[in-house]
Amino acid sequence: MTVLGIETSCDETSAAVLRDGTILSNVTTTQLFHSEYGGVVPELASRAHQRLIIPVVEEALRNANVGKDAIDVVASVYGPGLIGSILVGLSFGKAFAMGRGIPFVGVNHMEAHVVSNLIEDPKPSFPFVNLTVSGGHTQLCLVRSALDITLLGETRDDAAGEAFDKVAKMLGIGYPGGPAIDRLAGEGDPAFVAFPRPYLEDHPFEFSFSGLKTSMLYYLRRERITTDTLRNDKRLLANLCASFQSAVVDVLIQKVFLAARKFGVMDIAVAGGVAANSELRRRLSEEAGRAGLVLCVPAFEFCTDNGAMVAMMGYLKAREGIFSSPELAAEPNLEIAQTG
Repeated sequence: MTVLGIETSCDETSAAVLRDGTILSNVTTTQLFHSEYGGVVPELASRAHQRLIIPVVEEALRNANVGKDAIDVVASVYGPGLIGSILVGLSFGKAFAMGRGIPFVGVNHMEAHVVSNLIEDPKPSFPFVNLTVSGGHTQLCLVRSALDITLLGETRDDAAGEAFDKVAKMLGIGYPGGPAIDRLAGEGDPAFVAFPRPYLEDHPFEFSFSGLKTSMLYYLRRERITTDTLRNDKRLLANLCASFQSAVVDVLIQKVFLAARKFGVMDIAVAGGVAANSELRRRLSEEAGRAGLVLCVPAFEFCTDNGAMVAMMGYLKAREGIFSSPELAAEPNLEIAQTG
Protein backbone atom coordinates (compact mmCIF):
# COMPACT_ATOMS: atom_id res chain seq x y z
CA MET A 1 0.00 0.00 0.00
CA THR A 2 1.41 3.38 -1.04
CA VAL A 3 0.04 6.42 0.79
CA LEU A 4 0.36 10.13 0.01
CA GLY A 5 0.15 12.19 3.21
CA ILE A 6 -0.61 15.92 3.19
CA GLU A 7 -0.21 18.36 6.11
CA THR A 8 -1.35 22.02 5.97
CA SER A 9 -2.84 22.67 9.42
CA CYS A 10 -0.79 25.79 10.21
CA ASP A 11 2.24 27.26 8.42
CA GLU A 12 4.04 24.18 7.12
CA THR A 13 3.13 22.82 3.71
CA SER A 14 4.23 19.19 3.77
CA ALA A 15 3.72 16.04 1.74
CA ALA A 16 5.14 12.55 2.17
CA VAL A 17 4.97 9.19 0.46
CA LEU A 18 4.86 6.01 2.53
CA ARG A 19 4.86 2.42 1.30
CA ASP A 20 3.88 -0.43 3.62
CA GLY A 21 4.86 1.55 6.69
CA THR A 22 8.19 2.86 5.34
CA ILE A 23 8.64 6.55 4.52
CA LEU A 24 9.97 7.05 0.98
CA SER A 25 9.95 10.85 1.03
CA ASN A 26 9.00 13.77 3.26
CA VAL A 27 9.03 17.33 1.91
CA THR A 28 8.24 20.29 4.16
CA THR A 29 8.22 24.00 3.36
CA THR A 30 7.96 26.42 6.29
CA GLN A 31 6.51 29.89 5.78
CA LEU A 32 9.33 31.93 7.29
CA PHE A 33 7.79 35.29 6.36
CA HIS A 34 5.49 35.12 9.41
CA SER A 35 8.47 36.18 11.57
CA GLU A 36 7.92 39.72 10.29
CA TYR A 37 4.57 39.77 12.11
CA GLY A 38 5.61 38.04 15.33
CA GLY A 39 3.32 35.08 14.68
CA VAL A 40 1.35 33.18 12.04
CA VAL A 41 -1.10 35.32 10.05
CA PRO A 42 -3.94 32.93 9.09
CA GLU A 43 -4.95 34.56 5.80
CA LEU A 44 -1.35 34.77 4.59
CA ALA A 45 -0.75 31.18 5.65
CA SER A 46 -3.66 29.82 3.60
CA ARG A 47 -2.60 31.79 0.53
CA ALA A 48 0.93 30.45 0.84
CA HIS A 49 -0.40 26.89 1.06
CA GLN A 50 -2.29 27.44 -2.19
CA ARG A 51 0.95 28.46 -3.92
CA LEU A 52 3.01 25.67 -2.41
CA ILE A 53 0.78 22.59 -2.31
CA ILE A 54 1.30 21.44 -5.90
CA PRO A 55 5.12 21.86 -6.05
CA VAL A 56 5.51 20.26 -2.60
CA VAL A 57 3.42 17.22 -3.57
CA GLU A 58 5.25 16.92 -6.89
CA GLU A 59 8.61 17.01 -5.10
CA ALA A 60 7.47 14.35 -2.62
CA LEU A 61 6.43 12.06 -5.48
CA ARG A 62 9.67 12.73 -7.35
CA ASN A 63 11.83 12.08 -4.28
CA ALA A 64 9.97 8.82 -3.66
CA ASN A 65 10.44 7.87 -7.31
CA VAL A 66 6.75 7.09 -7.72
CA GLY A 67 4.14 8.44 -10.11
CA LYS A 68 0.64 9.61 -9.27
CA ASP A 69 -0.76 6.32 -10.54
CA ALA A 70 1.24 4.44 -7.90
CA ILE A 71 -0.63 6.09 -5.00
CA ASP A 72 -3.24 3.77 -3.44
CA VAL A 73 -4.55 6.04 -0.66
CA VAL A 74 -4.48 9.78 0.04
CA ALA A 75 -4.46 11.08 3.64
CA SER A 76 -4.94 14.73 4.61
CA VAL A 77 -5.34 16.54 7.91
CA TYR A 78 -8.85 17.84 8.56
CA GLY A 79 -8.21 19.39 11.98
CA PRO A 80 -7.37 20.86 14.36
CA GLY A 81 -5.65 24.01 13.12
CA LEU A 82 -6.29 27.14 11.08
CA ILE A 83 -9.38 26.51 8.99
CA GLY A 84 -8.11 28.34 5.89
CA SER A 85 -4.88 26.35 5.99
CA ILE A 86 -6.62 23.03 6.65
CA LEU A 87 -8.97 23.56 3.71
CA VAL A 88 -6.10 23.80 1.22
CA GLY A 89 -4.62 20.40 2.02
CA LEU A 90 -7.98 18.75 2.69
CA SER A 91 -9.47 19.95 -0.59
CA PHE A 92 -6.35 18.97 -2.53
CA GLY A 93 -6.25 15.51 -0.95
CA LYS A 94 -9.91 14.78 -1.61
CA ALA A 95 -9.63 16.03 -5.20
CA PHE A 96 -6.51 13.91 -5.80
CA ALA A 97 -8.26 10.81 -4.45
CA MET A 98 -11.44 11.49 -6.42
CA GLY A 99 -9.54 12.12 -9.63
CA ARG A 100 -7.62 8.87 -9.25
CA GLY A 101 -10.60 6.88 -7.99
CA ILE A 102 -8.78 5.81 -4.80
CA PRO A 103 -9.74 5.94 -1.10
CA PHE A 104 -9.31 9.05 1.02
CA VAL A 105 -8.49 9.16 4.75
CA GLY A 106 -9.06 12.19 6.96
CA VAL A 107 -6.42 12.44 9.69
CA ASN A 108 -6.56 14.14 13.08
CA HIS A 109 -3.45 16.33 13.25
CA MET A 110 -2.88 15.60 16.96
CA GLU A 111 -3.21 11.84 16.51
CA ALA A 112 -0.73 12.09 13.65
CA HIS A 113 1.77 13.69 16.02
CA VAL A 114 1.38 10.72 18.35
CA VAL A 115 2.14 8.18 15.60
CA SER A 116 5.18 10.18 14.47
CA ASN A 117 6.90 8.00 17.07
CA LEU A 118 6.09 4.94 14.93
CA ILE A 119 7.90 6.17 11.82
CA GLU A 120 11.43 5.11 12.74
CA ASP A 121 13.15 2.82 15.23
CA PRO A 122 13.31 2.73 18.15
CA LYS A 123 9.52 2.70 18.45
CA PRO A 124 7.67 2.75 21.79
CA SER A 125 5.88 -0.40 22.90
CA PHE A 126 2.15 -0.25 23.63
CA PRO A 127 0.79 1.03 25.88
CA PHE A 128 2.81 4.22 26.23
CA VAL A 129 2.34 7.78 27.45
CA ASN A 130 2.81 10.48 24.83
CA LEU A 131 3.42 14.19 25.39
CA THR A 132 2.74 16.43 22.40
CA VAL A 133 4.13 19.94 22.80
CA SER A 134 3.94 22.53 20.05
CA GLY A 135 3.09 26.15 19.37
CA GLY A 136 -0.63 25.44 19.34
CA HIS A 137 -1.05 22.41 21.61
CA THR A 138 0.15 20.75 24.78
CA GLN A 139 -1.47 17.36 25.31
CA LEU A 140 -0.81 14.24 27.34
CA CYS A 141 -2.22 10.96 26.00
CA LEU A 142 -2.34 7.29 26.89
CA VAL A 143 -1.70 5.28 23.72
CA ARG A 144 -2.96 1.70 23.95
CA SER A 145 -2.56 1.17 20.21
CA ALA A 146 -2.06 3.35 17.15
CA LEU A 147 -5.84 3.68 16.80
CA ASP A 148 -6.68 3.73 20.53
CA ILE A 149 -5.48 7.09 21.85
CA THR A 150 -6.99 8.55 25.02
CA LEU A 151 -6.54 12.21 25.93
CA LEU A 152 -5.50 12.50 29.58
CA GLY A 153 -5.18 16.26 29.70
CA GLU A 154 -4.27 19.36 27.74
CA THR A 155 -3.53 23.02 28.25
CA ARG A 156 -6.27 25.25 29.63
CA ASP A 157 -4.81 28.35 28.02
CA ASP A 158 -1.45 28.90 26.31
CA ALA A 159 0.35 25.93 24.82
CA ALA A 160 3.99 25.51 25.85
CA GLY A 161 5.26 26.65 22.44
CA GLU A 162 2.89 29.62 22.48
CA ALA A 163 4.22 30.66 25.89
CA PHE A 164 7.78 30.44 24.54
CA ASP A 165 6.82 32.67 21.61
CA LYS A 166 5.11 35.28 23.78
CA VAL A 167 7.95 35.44 26.29
CA ALA A 168 10.46 35.72 23.45
CA LYS A 169 8.52 38.73 22.21
CA MET A 170 8.71 40.30 25.68
CA LEU A 171 12.46 39.73 25.68
CA GLY A 172 12.87 41.15 22.17
CA ILE A 173 14.44 38.03 20.66
CA GLY A 174 12.02 37.41 17.79
CA TYR A 175 9.76 34.71 16.41
CA PRO A 176 9.68 31.73 16.62
CA GLY A 177 10.63 32.04 20.27
CA GLY A 178 11.29 28.44 21.26
CA PRO A 179 14.59 27.92 19.42
CA ALA A 180 15.85 31.37 20.47
CA ILE A 181 15.09 30.81 24.16
CA ASP A 182 16.56 27.30 24.03
CA ARG A 183 19.79 28.60 22.50
CA LEU A 184 20.21 31.47 24.98
CA ALA A 185 19.19 29.36 27.97
CA GLY A 186 22.25 27.19 27.44
CA GLU A 187 24.39 30.09 28.62
CA GLY A 188 22.17 31.08 31.57
CA ASP A 189 21.38 30.16 35.18
CA PRO A 190 18.01 28.35 35.52
CA ALA A 191 17.85 29.32 39.20
CA PHE A 192 18.26 33.07 38.50
CA VAL A 193 14.50 33.72 38.89
CA ALA A 194 12.21 31.32 40.76
CA PHE A 195 9.27 31.45 38.37
CA PRO A 196 6.15 29.54 39.52
CA ARG A 197 5.52 25.95 38.45
CA PRO A 198 1.78 25.59 37.65
CA TYR A 199 1.29 21.92 38.53
CA LEU A 200 -2.53 22.11 38.97
CA GLU A 201 -2.68 19.43 41.68
CA ASP A 202 -6.47 19.08 41.37
CA HIS A 203 -6.11 18.35 37.63
CA PRO A 204 -2.79 16.49 37.46
CA PHE A 205 -2.71 15.91 33.69
CA GLU A 206 -3.76 19.38 32.57
CA PHE A 207 -1.48 22.33 31.84
CA SER A 208 -1.59 26.10 32.25
CA PHE A 209 1.24 28.33 31.07
CA SER A 210 -0.55 31.68 30.93
CA GLY A 211 0.31 32.54 34.53
CA LEU A 212 3.95 31.63 34.01
CA LYS A 213 4.08 33.95 31.00
CA THR A 214 2.47 36.71 33.10
CA SER A 215 5.05 36.15 35.84
CA MET A 216 7.77 37.01 33.35
CA LEU A 217 5.90 40.18 32.36
CA TYR A 218 5.54 41.28 35.99
CA TYR A 219 9.18 40.50 36.73
CA LEU A 220 10.35 42.66 33.82
CA ARG A 221 8.11 45.52 34.96
CA ARG A 222 9.13 45.24 38.60
CA GLU A 223 12.83 45.21 37.79
CA ARG A 224 12.39 47.89 35.09
CA ILE A 225 13.99 45.64 32.50
CA THR A 226 13.39 46.72 28.91
CA THR A 227 14.37 45.17 25.59
CA ASP A 228 17.10 47.83 25.38
CA THR A 229 18.40 46.62 28.76
CA LEU A 230 18.52 43.05 27.48
CA ARG A 231 20.24 43.99 24.24
CA ASN A 232 23.07 45.42 26.35
CA ASP A 233 23.13 42.71 29.01
CA LYS A 234 23.43 39.32 27.36
CA ARG A 235 24.06 37.59 30.66
CA LEU A 236 20.77 38.84 32.09
CA LEU A 237 18.94 37.78 28.93
CA ALA A 238 20.43 34.29 29.12
CA ASN A 239 19.50 33.97 32.81
CA LEU A 240 15.88 34.96 32.14
CA CYS A 241 15.63 32.50 29.26
CA ALA A 242 17.10 29.70 31.36
CA SER A 243 14.79 30.44 34.30
CA PHE A 244 11.67 30.52 32.17
CA GLN A 245 12.60 27.40 30.21
CA SER A 246 13.38 25.52 33.42
CA ALA A 247 9.90 26.28 34.80
CA VAL A 248 8.17 25.04 31.63
CA VAL A 249 10.28 21.89 31.44
CA ASP A 250 9.75 21.09 35.13
CA VAL A 251 5.97 21.07 34.61
CA LEU A 252 6.12 18.95 31.46
CA ILE A 253 8.48 16.43 33.08
CA GLN A 254 6.43 16.13 36.26
CA LYS A 255 3.21 15.36 34.42
CA VAL A 256 4.71 12.88 31.96
CA PHE A 257 6.21 10.73 34.71
CA LEU A 258 3.13 11.06 36.92
CA ALA A 259 1.06 9.62 34.05
CA ALA A 260 3.61 6.86 33.45
CA ARG A 261 3.41 5.80 37.09
CA LYS A 262 -0.38 5.98 37.26
CA PHE A 263 -0.93 3.83 34.17
CA GLY A 264 2.03 1.52 34.74
CA VAL A 265 3.62 2.03 31.34
CA MET A 266 7.28 1.35 30.61
CA ASP A 267 7.59 3.59 27.53
CA ILE A 268 7.14 7.33 27.13
CA ALA A 269 7.22 9.36 23.94
CA VAL A 270 7.29 13.02 22.93
CA ALA A 271 6.13 14.75 19.76
CA GLY A 272 5.54 18.25 18.39
CA GLY A 273 7.89 21.12 17.62
CA VAL A 274 8.86 21.76 21.26
CA ALA A 275 10.12 18.17 21.42
CA ALA A 276 13.21 19.59 19.72
CA ASN A 277 14.01 21.64 22.85
CA SER A 278 17.41 20.52 24.10
CA GLU A 279 16.64 20.97 27.81
CA LEU A 280 13.40 19.00 27.55
CA ARG A 281 15.20 16.17 25.77
CA ARG A 282 18.05 16.17 28.29
CA ARG A 283 15.76 16.12 31.32
CA LEU A 284 13.46 13.48 29.84
CA SER A 285 16.44 11.26 29.10
CA GLU A 286 17.83 11.67 32.62
CA GLU A 287 14.50 11.05 34.35
CA ALA A 288 13.65 8.09 32.12
CA GLY A 289 17.03 6.55 32.94
CA ARG A 290 16.42 6.94 36.67
CA ALA A 291 12.92 5.47 36.41
CA GLY A 292 13.98 2.59 34.16
CA LEU A 293 11.66 3.72 31.37
CA VAL A 294 12.22 3.77 27.60
CA LEU A 295 12.13 7.24 26.01
CA CYS A 296 11.28 7.70 22.33
CA VAL A 297 11.60 11.04 20.54
CA PRO A 298 11.15 11.36 16.75
CA ALA A 299 13.85 12.77 14.50
CA PHE A 300 13.59 16.54 14.22
CA GLU A 301 11.93 16.46 10.79
CA PHE A 302 9.10 14.40 12.29
CA CYS A 303 8.70 16.60 15.40
CA THR A 304 7.41 19.65 13.55
CA ASP A 305 4.26 19.47 11.40
CA ASN A 306 5.02 17.06 8.56
CA GLY A 307 3.40 14.92 5.91
CA ALA A 308 5.14 11.74 7.09
CA MET A 309 3.12 11.55 10.30
CA VAL A 310 -0.08 12.09 8.28
CA ALA A 311 0.90 9.36 5.82
CA MET A 312 1.64 7.01 8.72
CA MET A 313 -1.74 7.58 10.36
CA GLY A 314 -3.44 7.30 6.97
CA TYR A 315 -1.69 3.97 6.39
CA LEU A 316 -2.64 2.62 9.82
CA LYS A 317 -6.30 3.57 9.33
CA ALA A 318 -6.45 2.30 5.74
CA ARG A 319 -4.91 -1.00 6.80
CA GLU A 320 -7.93 -1.46 9.08
CA GLY A 321 -10.36 -0.43 6.34
CA ILE A 322 -11.09 2.96 7.91
CA PHE A 323 -11.75 5.53 5.18
CA SER A 324 -13.44 8.92 5.04
CA SER A 325 -16.28 10.37 3.04
CA PRO A 326 -15.54 12.89 0.27
CA GLU A 327 -17.91 15.14 2.23
CA LEU A 328 -15.55 15.29 5.23
CA ALA A 329 -15.40 18.90 6.46
CA ALA A 330 -12.53 20.82 8.05
CA GLU A 331 -12.74 20.85 11.86
CA PRO A 332 -10.48 23.59 13.28
CA ASN A 333 -11.31 22.54 16.88
CA LEU A 334 -11.14 18.79 16.30
CA GLU A 335 -10.38 16.77 19.43
CA ILE A 336 -8.61 13.47 19.88
CA ALA A 337 -10.92 10.46 19.43
CA GLN A 338 -13.18 12.36 17.04
CA THR A 339 -13.03 10.56 13.71
CA GLY A 340 -13.95 11.38 10.12
